[in-house]
Amino acid sequence: MPSEFRITRTVEFSETDMAGIMHFSNFFRWLEAGEAAFYRSLNRPLISFVPGSIVGWPRVKAACEYKAPLRFNDVIEVRLLIKEVRSKAVVYVFQFRKTEGGQVLPAILAQGEIAAVCVTSDAQGKMVAQPIPPEIRARLEVAPAAAYGE
Repeated sequence: MPSEFRITRTVEFSETDMAGIMHFSNFFRWLEAGEAAFYRSLNRPLISFVPGSIVGWPRVKAACEYKAPLRFNDVIEVRLLIKEVRSKAVVYVFQFRKTEGGQVLPAILAQGEIAAVCVTSDAQGKMVAQPIPPEIRARLEVAPAAAYGE
């Protein structure tokens, strides 16, 4: 069972401000890209619209602490760590680190956190919190607290 997952991305010009620094809002897009890639790696849909097994993960909390800028053309590893698995929610921590020459540098440039609640749809189409489906829950493992700095 995985407790962490990693993707690598390059800061694109369109993601930066006029100083060539990645705009703060794009960190949240990268958090979600990491989460979606994580679910793909588990061969599970992040969102399912199949009648009878509708699943979604709306956010109830999202935060990011910025420690150093990410700049145009920087190659960044985004590391997803599972901080907590509740009956109806998952809390993820995301760490951003620069890579050079294929090596991940130790400094955390930013760290984000998302809490997402598992939902389904009721007969009127309203989102309703539901327990995490067993086939998903069985594939989630909490990372050691030392991995994300607590």
